[in-house]
Amino acid sequence: MTYTAAPTALPDPVRAPEFYSGILFKRAVAWVIDVTLITVFTFLVGLATLSIGWFLWPITFLVTGFLYRVASLSNRSATWGMRLMGIELRDIEGDRFDGTTAAIHVLGYYASMAFVLPALASLAAMFVTDRRQSLTDLILGSAAINRPS
Repeated sequence: MTYTAAPTALPDPVRAPEFYSGILFKRAVAWVIDVTLITVFTFLVGLATLSIGWFLWPITFLVTGFLYRVASLSNRSATWGMRLMGIELRDIEGDRFDGTTAAIHVLGYYASMAFVLPALASLAAMFVTDRRQSLTDLILGSAAINRPS
């Protein structure tokens, strides 16, 4: 008995390596940009709520980050950091994310980052998989690719 991976419409990393070239570095820089933007937006939410948001900083940060990520991923399948780095997420069919897929992806990201072991497993997966997929990407069958020209 042999195992064959589920069929996917994502670019093949062997036949089209240009889609995955430099993805790890670009994802890391995009993540830093996104966390910086979320921090700024969370600060602004604190101002808008007359500092109540600052007293509830962890909750405000998580909610602001969730809304930012879902809104940007469902819009163009990339957060603002990803857009600056020229990458985007694609689902198993090779299509851009819709609102539901974006929300599920962000929930998966939050779940994997909430605990040390899944966070390390997600990071390790990005180093060892051909498509440089995180744990959430592996579960959903999605991948980050260089934006096609």
